Amino acid sequence: MAGTAGTPGTPRVLRAMNDRAALDLLLEHGPLSRTRIGKLTGLSKPTASQLLARLEAAGLVRVTGTSEGRPGPNAQLYAVNPTAAYTAGLDVTPHRIRAAVADITGRTVGEYELPTPGRRSAHPVVRQVTDALDSAVKSAGLARDDVHRLVIGTPGAFDPGTGRLRYASHLPGWHSPALLDDLAAALPMPVEYENDVNLVALAEQRLGAARGHSDFVLLWNEEGLGAALVLGGRLHRGWTGGAGEVGFLPVPGTPLVRQVTKANSGGYQELAGSQAVPKLARELGIEDVPPGPYAEAAAELLARAADHVSGPHRELLAAYATRLATGLASLASVLDPELVVLSGSVLTAGGEVLRALVQAELEELAAARPRIVVGDVREHPVLRGALESALATTRDEVFDTSR
Repeated sequence: MAGTAGTPGTPRVLRAMNDRAALDLLLEHGPLSRTRIGKLTGLSKPTASQLLARLEAAGLVRVTGTSEGRPGPNAQLYAVNPTAAYTAGLDVTPHRIRAAVADITGRTVGEYELPTPGRRSAHPVVRQVTDALDSAVKSAGLARDDVHRLVIGTPGAFDPGTGRLRYASHLPGWHSPALLDDLAAALPMPVEYENDVNLVALAEQRLGAARGHSDFVLLWNEEGLGAALVLGGRLHRGWTGGAGEVGFLPVPGTPLVRQVTKANSGGYQELAGSQAVPKLARELGIEDVPPGPYAEAAAELLARAADHVSGPHRELLAAYATRLATGLASLASVLDPELVVLSGSVLTAGGEVLRALVQAELEELAAARPRIVVGDVREHPVLRGALESALATTRDEVFDTSR
């Protein structure tokens, strides 16, 4: 029926397509004049004027100022209205929950970090999630009901069949079969759950080193070793959400780990996880191995090693590069990705020096030879990915003017 929303080719649908194109341009380029929007979209001046009037009436754009420094009268500049919607993201680890709120433009407007020591049952987890979210919302000057969508990033993945968290036995309190229902009852907005490393890959794909790439692997190393697989531009999660749990991958150089989910470890984790770096340093005769958590000690050792051109520290970097390339060779042989992104504090600490060593080793070990790069999203990448995921869905909903 003519004029029905969603019918291809109808005026309403065509207007909605133009509206979305203009909104995306404003997000990408910032404030634009009516004339500039018309040129970028190919719309006539009257049509561009009608479009902007329509978006302004809908509360999706607003006038932010006027152009200056050009001949003729100053033109009004339009930008996406940041208050059109808000989204939130949570980054959950065994030690803390980090929360943030972003407006529809992607600008972070509120943040909070909640320490979560000790073991937890389902109800304390729900309370801690709501406390972390509410504190971030409060810091943004908002209320919980202002949040349009929430994305929570955790280690492991929630099995779509059972609702149970898998591959993350080190995250206490998150394994109750009733947890997702309890969280849904406590939170007024739609909630999505995603693996933390998948969210890092999403952040790199949208904002960082993987922009413009539709096939890549992201290798992550902080407290645990994991990967995200992006094939054809989409995250590959696998049947139970376990795609990318490469820490469990059997590799040469380590004994086979049996019952890996109970051990919460596997061959590749034992070979190249953060806990392997201090041990390897001691074996090479490095005496000033820093104390503290494995991830922090490993990052410090690798950053220090990257500044050496010879000696035990350079041997450490070379040996660790070989260990990383050993697991990556299996991934490259099966997936043949265009790109491998090294991310997480342990891998980025080695910088360009570690990257080059891994690239050289991988070219010796694998027939497929993807280009290796260091990730660009360094500040809270899991949280940034959660916000980007929430923003993508929210923009599709809020920017749809065909309804």
